Amino acid sequence: MCTITLAMIIKNEETVLERCLQCASPLVDEVVIVDTGSSDRSVEIAKQFTDRVYSFAWIDDFAAARNYAFSLAQMDYILWLDADDIITPENQQKFLDLKQNLNPQTDIVMMKYHVGFDAQGNPTFSYYRERLIRNSEKFRWEGAVHEAITPSGVIHYADIAITHQKCGPHDSDRNLRIFEKLLREGKQLSLREQYYYARELYYHKQYEAAIQRFNDCIAHKETWIENRIDACHLRSDCYNALGDRHQALCSLLESFVYDVPRAEICCAIAMLFLQENNLDLAIYWYEEARACTPNETSGAFVQPDCYNFIPNLQLSICYDRKQEYEKALAAHQRAAACKPNHPLIQKNAAYFQTLPIAYKYFVTTCDTVYDEES
Repeated sequence: MCTITLAMIIKNEETVLERCLQCASPLVDEVVIVDTGSSDRSVEIAKQFTDRVYSFAWIDDFAAARNYAFSLAQMDYILWLDADDIITPENQQKFLDLKQNLNPQTDIVMMKYHVGFDAQGNPTFSYYRERLIRNSEKFRWEGAVHEAITPSGVIHYADIAITHQKCGPHDSDRNLRIFEKLLREGKQLSLREQYYYARELYYHKQYEAAIQRFNDCIAHKETWIENRIDACHLRSDCYNALGDRHQALCSLLESFVYDVPRAEICCAIAMLFLQENNLDLAIYWYEEARACTPNETSGAFVQPDCYNFIPNLQLSICYDRKQEYEKALAAHQRAAACKPNHPLIQKNAAYFQTLPIAYKYFVTTCDTVYDEES
């Protein structure tokens, strides 16, 4: 059985740190906490779980802080978590099973990271991250922001999920500040950093600047395919926000140059046509989304709802507008099978109950109750 160090960096995490350590510390053989300047009870809480609590002067560099934490690890493998991560009971058991049976030749264990959720707590945005890493100098973090360890060697994809559960406000400007500081200091951003800098510009509604940065990422042949595809998607959102629907569509279509169509992209294309009430093209692209299969092990940012729930929900709108009520109901029922308790499903179910059973005789004079912003 392998041994594992949990290595974390923290700063002012008193609201979530105990929750994280309660679920994670029983799974590992050692806990190393590196505090980067807390002014709350974070250090006090950390010391309830380990005597290996250290200080590190914050220098606007997440990789530097994580590498210091990794340098203190003494076990075979290192698990990293953020303070607002949790491991659910189901995944705790899976983790213990992995620890018991992990092939000793494994270098990196990839685990799913759930970072977006619906109102019922179901994951809506996930991707795989390097989560359990062999304790070796060759595996070290890179990147001041959105830091990462490049997976290499023997890589294992585990059926284990880490859940990211934020609690309370956070500094939404921090990452942009760090990137802009790096640029002022004359640092050349890596391709990955350029991509994430463009995302920060997009989040801050600096759309024209974001488009230029996304263009640079997409044009570079060595940019990771998944980043290229997501850059096409976010660049489309920028164009749409600026009122340029044609370029928004072209940006989405360009993503097909780099890999097979993704449901996330197909849904975005369909929505552009639905907003123009071009129902036939919207239907075509929502059906394409339904036909896609998520390739989660590629490292893609996967939105599971785009592969089933969303296209079926939106198809019911399209067919209803075309007065093809049997198809509208069938699409609604497929969506309901995915999320029977979703508020929109309940709302639309009430609408469909107003329709006669014999649809071929039905003539509507009322408006539907769909929420097209879903």
